[in-house]
Order: sequence, then structure tokens, then C-alpha cells
Amino acid sequence: MTQERRSISTLLADAECTPVLRTDFSDQEAWEDIRGTIETPTERDEFVADVTFFDDGSCAGLTAEEIVALVPDDYDHAFLVIVDDVATASDEMPLLCVDLADERGRTVRVVAAELWSIENNLSLANMDFEEFVDAAEADGVFRGF
Repeated sequence: MTQERRSISTLLADAECTPVLRTDFSDQEAWEDIRGTIETPTERDEFVADVTFFDDGSCAGLTAEEIVALVPDDYDHAFLVIVDDVATASDEMPLLCVDLADERGRTVRVVAAELWSIENNLSLANMDFEEFVDAAEADGVFRGF
């Protein structure tokens, strides 16, 4: 195991809430916009995603597959979120959610403003990851119910 891989698995172990990993470091402003959007409660119900942000260069350029390979099978969180170059390049900020519980490695994109819906419902076991995958639009992005 390389030093980089060891540090990432240690990093993930420190997540108190659903981890949000930054893997694209090309646009600081986009990262700050994404964080702000995730941290802003919804207007109607004031829901917010309960997440732990990781802005660590050891995650730079990692793919979902590489990250999943570093996560122990008995990891405490049902999923994690990746802020990659696709998320930072779009006004919708389509974050990559990765299933770690039901079908390990399965993914769905979610616009940053709707991350709360996935995080809240999965954390409370109100819904399954598959329901969000099924609710995604034709382009594979979940934009809410």
C-alpha cells in the first residue's frame, strides 16, 4: 500500500458524518460554491445535508473505483460523495454519490442543492440508494422528487 493510499483510508476513518471528498482541485471558487450550496438549508423545510468535508490533496484525481477500493467493507457510512471535475465544471454541481452499503460502488449524480435529500433519507434508512438511482433523470442526475 502506498503512502498516499494509507493517508486516504486514515482520512476517511475520521468522517463523523457522510464524507464529501474533493478530488478536483482545478477551481477553488467552484469548490467554495459547492460547499456553500451543500451547507445552505432548503428554503421550504430548512433541511441540510449532514456531511464532513475533506479538502485534502491526497484525494486529487482519484476515481470512485479507486476510493471504494480504500474503504473498508465495514465502513460506518452507507455512501460517500465525490466532488470531481464534472461537479466543478457545471452550474448544477452534479456531485457523484457512491453506494457503500447495498451495491458497493454503484453511483448516481445529484445536484448539490439536493444532496440533503439523499443524505437525510439514507442516514435515517427512510429510503434505499436504489430509489435515488431510479429517480435520476435520463442523464443520470438526481434533481429531486
